[in-house]
Amino acid sequence: MNEQPKIIRWGIIGCGDVTEQKSGPAYQKTEGFEIKAVMRRDAVKAADYAKRHNIDRHGNDADALINDPEIDAVYIATPPDTHKYYALKVAAAGKVCCIEKPMATNYDDCVEINEAFDAGNIPLFVAYYRRSLPRFLKVKQWIEEGRIGAVRNLHWNLTKTPSPIDISGEYNWRTNAKIAPGGYFEDLASHGLDLFIYFFGNIKQVSGISLNQQGLYTAKDAVAATWVHENGVTGTGSWNFGAFKREDKVTIYGSSGTITFGVFDEVPLVLTNEFYVKEEVIEHPENIQLYHVHNMREHLLGTGNHPSTGHTAAHTNWVLDRIMDERS
Repeated sequence: MNEQPKIIRWGIIGCGDVTEQKSGPAYQKTEGFEIKAVMRRDAVKAADYAKRHNIDRHGNDADALINDPEIDAVYIATPPDTHKYYALKVAAAGKVCCIEKPMATNYDDCVEINEAFDAGNIPLFVAYYRRSLPRFLKVKQWIEEGRIGAVRNLHWNLTKTPSPIDISGEYNWRTNAKIAPGGYFEDLASHGLDLFIYFFGNIKQVSGISLNQQGLYTAKDAVAATWVHENGVTGTGSWNFGAFKREDKVTIYGSSGTITFGVFDEVPLVLTNEFYVKEEVIEHPENIQLYHVHNMREHLLGTGNHPSTGHTAAHTNWVLDRIMDERS
C-alpha cells in the first residue's frame, strides 16, 4: 500500500447504536484519526448523528462514502448480513477497513472478504476489541506467567432473561434468523470465543448443539459446545437467552489454580492458586473500543501489530459455524 497520510480520514457505514458510545468517539479521541463522514440509510438520522458528533459530512449513499477521495478508511458498523457486501466494495476501492463483529454471517464469506483485501495488500481489522482491553490482557498475562500452572480446560456459562423486546415480539435484527441465525449467541458469544482463541490459540476441533427453546423469535436461543485448542486446552460453553437470571462466568482451570472473570460483567478478576487468592478490578475505558482503535493506528504506522485482523476473525466465524451445527 501507499504510505498512510498523517491524518487518516475515516468514514462510517451504519452509524447506529454501537457507534454512539462504544466506538465512534474512540476514533475521534485517537491522535491521527478523524471521522470525516457518516452514512446511514435514513438520511435524517445520519444528519442528526453528524451534528451531535461534530462530523463534516453525512448521507445515505454508501458507495459515495466508500469512493470519496477524501476518505482513507471505512468502518463498517452495519448488521452482519451486509458486512460482506460493503467490505468487498471497500476492498475494491483500495481502502483500509474495520468491520464490526462477527465478521460475516458465515466462514465462507469471511474467506472471500480476506481474499479481496489480501489481493490488494490492504489492512483489514475486525472489532473484537476485547483482545486490546487491559482487563483481558491481565488474564492473558497471568496465564503466560504460569500463575495457575498448565492450563487444562475452561468453561463459560452465559445466561440472560428475555428482554422486553423479545417478549413483545417487536422486530430486532439480532434475533432475526435471516440476519443472525444464532441470535444473541452470535452477537455475544463470538466475543468470548474470540477471546479464548486469543488466549490459547486456534481451535482445531469443535462441536455443538443449538435450538430455539422459547419460540419468541426465529433465531436460536439455546446453545452448548465443546472444543479443543491446538495446544490441547479443552473448552466447554453454555449460552441460554431464556433463563431465570443473568450469569456471565468464565473459569479457567490450571494444574495449580483457577482464574475466574466475566466476558461482559465487570466483576473482579479472581486468581486462585495454592499460595494466595488475588482479586483485581480493571475498569474499561469510557469508550470501550478505545484501545482497539489506538492499536489500529499503531498498526497502520508500522509501530505495532493489531491482535484482531480479518484472518483471526475468520477463524472465530469458523468456530461459530461448527457450533451452529446446521451450518457446518
